Amino acid sequence: MMMPTHIVAVGGIVESEQGEILLVKTRDGGWVFPGGQVEAGENLMDGLTREVKEESGIDIAISHMIGVYSNTSTYKWHDGITDVPTKVMLDFYCTPVGGELTTSEETSESKWVRKSEVLDLITAPAIRTRYQAYLDFDGKVNYMAYVTKPEFELKLTKEL
Repeated sequence: MMMPTHIVAVGGIVESEQGEILLVKTRDGGWVFPGGQVEAGENLMDGLTREVKEESGIDIAISHMIGVYSNTSTYKWHDGITDVPTKVMLDFYCTPVGGELTTSEETSESKWVRKSEVLDLITAPAIRTRYQAYLDFDGKVNYMAYVTKPEFELKLTKEL
C-alpha cells in the first residue's frame, strides 16, 4: 500500500502590543505572515517557533490556533519536474517575546504593519484568505479547503 504524502506547514500571525502584525517578504513572491514546513521529527510548536525566528528574527509565544487549511492542488515545483503534494497548514496566533527584525535566505524584508494595512500588502489569494480568517476569528477554529493552481478557488469553509 502506498502511504499518502502531505506537506505539513504552520503559519504565525504575530501581533505586537501596539496591534501591528509581523510580515516577511519572500524572495520568490510577495508579503506573507511567517511560517513554513514542519521538518521530519519536529512538533508543530517547535516548527512554528523555528520558522518565525528564521524568517524574521523574532521570538514568539504561541497562544491559540486560528485555522486549519488544506491546499489540495498538486502541481509541478519550480524545477518543472518535482510534484508538489497536497498541503495541510495550521495557523496560530502568536505574540513577540524578543528578538530583532532581520531577513534570511527565504526573506528579503521583514517589518511590523498596522493590522488594518496588512491586506494592502498581501497579494496571494490563499494568504489573504487565511489572514481574513484571523481578522474574523471569533474563538472557533476555521477550516478551509482550497486549490491554488491553476488559480485560487475556495472549495469549503467551516467553523469548528
